[in-house]
Amino acid sequence: MLDEGQSVHQAAERLQVAPSTAIRWRHRFLRLAQQAKSALLSGIAEANETFLLRSAKGQLVSGRAPRHRGGHASARGTCDDHVPALVVRDRLGGCADFIPGRSSKRKILAALAPVLAPDAVLCIDGSSAMAGAACVMGIEHPAPNMTTGSRVRGAWHIQNANVYHARLKGWMRRFRGIAISYLHHDLGGLRAVERCAPAPLPATQRLNLSLGRFAHP
Repeated sequence: MLDEGQSVHQAAERLQVAPSTAIRWRHRFLRLAQQAKSALLSGIAEANETFLLRSAKGQLVSGRAPRHRGGHASARGTCDDHVPALVVRDRLGGCADFIPGRSSKRKILAALAPVLAPDAVLCIDGSSAMAGAACVMGIEHPAPNMTTGSRVRGAWHIQNANVYHARLKGWMRRFRGIAISYLHHDLGGLRAVERCAPAPLPATQRLNLSLGRFAHP
């Protein structure tokens, strides 16, 4: 049902269990999968952030009116209503992702330094925070000239990371919205499914993931 993208209530009705049971089991499968990230990314890697509308679904929130069925941010562009998700992928399919909070050189450095090989080349989108982090690591970091509308410069681009962002948002959309407090679970869930694509994730492997038994890709 996770692979099919069924909502908690759909899963509960199909299994004839309470919604609280369905969501508890869902997060048992997702909780430890989030840790199965690539331990080291090498060669040409791409890093980019995508911004997701902050959601407190299922929680009691004070200080603002409730937002129904997604809603909109309080301001145009990115603001405090958004949460950044940082994705870094290499051209061999290795993937790691992070929720750094507010984007800054220090937080991006803390996320990327442990997973990037010293001789990796990091393609970025011109972000000054990412460029600053790459400089501290001593890693080459080419960026396309975004001011001229150029998104690709030979081998230097972040198209793979951007396509992954689209798949991430499509994956989350199937569940009809998730609370941002569970975002790290869903990041891990998508990585777990994609490691086994195009075949569905076998039931035995899903159970192993729920028990924390996994191998880094």
